[in-house]
Amino acid sequence: MTISSKTLGDWLGEFDREAFRLETLDDYSKSGGVDAYRAYLAGEPQPEAYKAAGWTKTVEKATRAGKRIYRVHILSRPLTDYLRFELSWGYRRNMAVGEEFFILDTTGGENPLPDAPDFWLFDERTVGAMEYDAEGAYLGAEFLGESHLARFLAYRDTAMARAVPFPEWWAAYGE
Repeated sequence: MTISSKTLGDWLGEFDREAFRLETLDDYSKSGGVDAYRAYLAGEPQPEAYKAAGWTKTVEKATRAGKRIYRVHILSRPLTDYLRFELSWGYRRNMAVGEEFFILDTTGGENPLPDAPDFWLFDERTVGAMEYDAEGAYLGAEFLGESHLARFLAYRDTAMARAVPFPEWWAAYGE
């Protein structure tokens, strides 16, 4: 069953302790921040609307309440244009309001999670498997029952065990 992004938004506003996100795509350019991405590609400054995006407010509200929002992005170098944008503008912007980022860099090695989809995991009890089209446009999320929980917890645990904190990775490989 696919649900709307509003329902996913509700989960993002209502989780109790932690929200974990696994990102596996190299391009989400059709899923939000389109104007900011265009500005990035054109060498323009960050649009003010992007700096104060609704997501930053969501993250800041959650982290001020003592909740944790964190994610791992599985990627390999060289980075796509979109990943350079996301990491240099998006991640650094979101870190300023408390979101935590980790990178699982598979450059020169194998992806330990080749079958893992993009997903959100809320409070280790609810999984929202993300759906995207071939061009990276967000289509919705499918919320999976408890029978899938162990698999997604294992995805999270494997990703976190092999990932490095984004600031450390960025210092070594950022542009």
